[in-house]
Amino acid sequence: MTRLCVLLICLAVLPALPAQEDDFDAVPEPPELPDPVVSGQPIEPEVTIIRRENELIQEYRLNGRLYMVKITPSVGKPYYLVDKNGDGTMESRLTEDYERFTVPQWVLFSW
Repeated sequence: MTRLCVLLICLAVLPALPAQEDDFDAVPEPPELPDPVVSGQPIEPEVTIIRRENELIQEYRLNGRLYMVKITPSVGKPYYLVDKNGDGTMESRLTEDYERFTVPQWVLFSW
């Protein structure tokens, strides 16, 4: 008896469902994407490679400022000289073993 009641209710409601679908408006087309922003500043650092007979030097610059130098000698492990506070002097000598932990730093705003 319960199943019969549920079936009759479903049959009574079923014709009303397609009528409600006609009330919806057509979905508008999505807007076009804006052009990508071109700022003129390089996103990646400039890398200058200097080859010498006993070593390979890679200088990393961002916005024209030297912030890191990687020196790879012909014999031995490569090491890094890093300008930690931006004053132009290379303070640290890091090896591949990273004896001291250097916190990553990003420039968020500059003017």
